[in-house]
Amino acid sequence: MKILIIGNMGYVGAAVVRGLAQAHPSATLHGYDNGYFAHCLTGANYLPERYLACQFFGDVRSLSPERFEGYDAVVQLAAVSNDPMGSRFAAATAEINQHATIATAQAAAKAGVSNYVFASSCSVYGVALGGPRCETDEIAPLTDYAKSKIGAEEALAGIEGDMVITSLRFATACGMSDRLRLDLVLNDFVACALSQKQITVLSDGSPWRPLIDVSDMARAIDWAIQRKASNGGRILRVNTGSNARNHQVRDLAHAVADAVPGTTVSINTDAPVDSRSYQVNFDLFASLAPDHQPQMTLADSIQGLIDGLKRMNFADKEFRASPLMRLHVLQRHIEEGRLSESLHWQTH
Repeated sequence: MKILIIGNMGYVGAAVVRGLAQAHPSATLHGYDNGYFAHCLTGANYLPERYLACQFFGDVRSLSPERFEGYDAVVQLAAVSNDPMGSRFAAATAEINQHATIATAQAAAKAGVSNYVFASSCSVYGVALGGPRCETDEIAPLTDYAKSKIGAEEALAGIEGDMVITSLRFATACGMSDRLRLDLVLNDFVACALSQKQITVLSDGSPWRPLIDVSDMARAIDWAIQRKASNGGRILRVNTGSNARNHQVRDLAHAVADAVPGTTVSINTDAPVDSRSYQVNFDLFASLAPDHQPQMTLADSIQGLIDGLKRMNFADKEFRASPLMRLHVLQRHIEEGRLSESLHWQTH
């Protein structure tokens, strides 16, 4: 098997490269990345890219169709990867998350690639009061990020041919990575506990969030790169995570506090109800991918983060202004003249 992983040098990509290399030791893995976050290593003893046969550098927006020749599977991870960045770089978010995804999928189909995997998001459900959301339920994307994901999904559904296309609507990512991000709810709570011994929940703690560890994201992608059209259809959109990992924010905070002795939790019980609350139903994923189900429990993810941050000697109380927040990395690139506002590398 020959696999191309686009956007491999980020938070999720580091785990995906390792996971696929371990699952397919005889496979040929190639990476393609723009390198925005290549330097953001966190406690890694070696480059995650050591598992690759080759690392290509370039902008996904200008990836040539010839690049896809000879691959069995393509994994599209490249994205402006959360709501704050999506809002700050709205045009680039649409270009990278949506338009480039469509272009790469079309090129992959023409090149004879068998499987194309798109990292989508459960955020497409938006405000989702009531029961857990299924794939057939109404979507309500509220942010530029979520809109770019559903826009890509809808266009992918129209690509003709034999290529099997899987849009994995991932739960909110969490867990330790060789390129850790702390702009994610569970990761943020663990960082607060270790650096401040206090977790402050700005909402009343009632909102629901589905979570998935990055190692389990890799496991799901491993399933998708091998999926047959007979297993879910040639075009598939599937919620990716576990029913057991739908959590209320207050429960996440208390679970982290229990794992880091001496940590206090402050919840703003007077805060207005946070509309960003949704539960997700993962029954379809469980039925289609029984051998690739998430294995990491909430406790596992928390402990992995604790161990990883301690290896880094992490103690930064001001981490929300650090490179561990991806928006700050992009801002620094722009301020120092390396990136343009359109997120293109500047030539000097």
